Amino acid sequence: MTEVDYSLSTESAPRPADANLMPPLPPQPKSLRETGLERPLVVELIAKLMFVGGKTHLSALTTRLRLSINVLREVLDFMVAEQMAEVAWRGESEIDVQYQLTSAGKQRAGAFLERCAYIGAAPVTLEAYRAMVARQSWLVQEQRVGSDDLAAVLGSAHAGPGMLDVVGAALHSGRSLLLYGPPGSGKSTLALQLGQLLHGLVAVPYAIVVGHDIIQLYDPAQHLPPAPQHVSHARQALERRSTDIRWVLCQRPVIHVGAELDAGMLELRHDASGGCYQAPPHVRANNGMLIIDDLGRQRLGAQDLLTRLMQPLARGSDQLGLPGGVQVSVPFDNALVLVTNVSPGELFDPALLRRIGYKVQVGPLAESAYRALFRQQCRLAGMAIDEPALNHLLQLHGAQGRPLLASYPQELLARIGDFAGFAGSEARLTVAALEQAWGSLFASCDMPAASLSERIA
Repeated sequence: MTEVDYSLSTESAPRPADANLMPPLPPQPKSLRETGLERPLVVELIAKLMFVGGKTHLSALTTRLRLSINVLREVLDFMVAEQMAEVAWRGESEIDVQYQLTSAGKQRAGAFLERCAYIGAAPVTLEAYRAMVARQSWLVQEQRVGSDDLAAVLGSAHAGPGMLDVVGAALHSGRSLLLYGPPGSGKSTLALQLGQLLHGLVAVPYAIVVGHDIIQLYDPAQHLPPAPQHVSHARQALERRSTDIRWVLCQRPVIHVGAELDAGMLELRHDASGGCYQAPPHVRANNGMLIIDDLGRQRLGAQDLLTRLMQPLARGSDQLGLPGGVQVSVPFDNALVLVTNVSPGELFDPALLRRIGYKVQVGPLAESAYRALFRQQCRLAGMAIDEPALNHLLQLHGAQGRPLLASYPQELLARIGDFAGFAGSEARLTVAALEQAWGSLFASCDMPAASLSERIA
């Protein structure tokens, strides 16, 4: 394949302050050679699309295949010359034209579909993807997370002694981070909040091609469109110059996996119906963050899971297998956040534990932080704060020896809303409502909810 150099030197790349204003999109290919793709692959994509759709307008081919009109016309002229396709209708302009397959073209397209059912955006080359990930990695390294950013996102909910410093250092270094502590301490929420600290936009290809195989990378459920504050910047970047529409501008991905993760999910997965391979989550998380939650509950042991990931992460690439024993080196460049309820010493041997960059214990909150979090959750739930009720809640915690965990305020307020909704009344924070929610939350309570006040007294 002819390769196109999408990489930029650090001198020509935008400064961090301009990263949102000039998202890194390569220019639009003006010819087949500039796409980096072999002609037979593009012929196959066009033929399969016309086989399924019948007469197809040139603009529809552009929309579906994400290739410019110039590239498509170059390949279509070849297909017409080879009697695979013909012009079905022509309008007044040069681009107002419809094509259809000939009988010979239909036979070829049927054979293409039997071999590979993929009909979608034209891929980019693996080399172009590597260059883009490397460039975007440099940009994210320049956009360091400051203490003000961290405090603004996390607030005081997790501000244990030195916690923000350790989390900030982990994000600054780009090294792996382990969050551990009891269930309900807010570790998963904290991990997802850290994803909000990833600034800027990234370009993600719809798919990449390796030999004759296509690997689908873009997932609209995980690669989210630019946030509102970036929409205008993204639009300006697209309007300023013609760009390669095989790439999508997205927020930096935050991929969250839990107990469902197994060894097979870390490899390429063949999608028989789609006719392509699906990229594993750690590849889809490139230039973003990969969160592995509930560590220790996967069918793949925590020790084996971390061993599988740490060495590829350290070298910035992973080896994935294709049929025939072919090994493909793909970029592996993201912030790795591990979350577990289990003591780290029970999950990993000392040598492996040492390879995890930073460890943060997430435990009960200080009373002041718990009060602040409860007030915040009241505002989010649309309930007026009642200080006597909040004081009573702290007494309930003390009476039953319940730690001040970050998950409790939201859970209790949600239950107050549930009871009020069932009764057809407005949800209000009161002592009685809190006790009802408390009694329904803890199965280990040995006294009915009505007697909690007497127990405190």
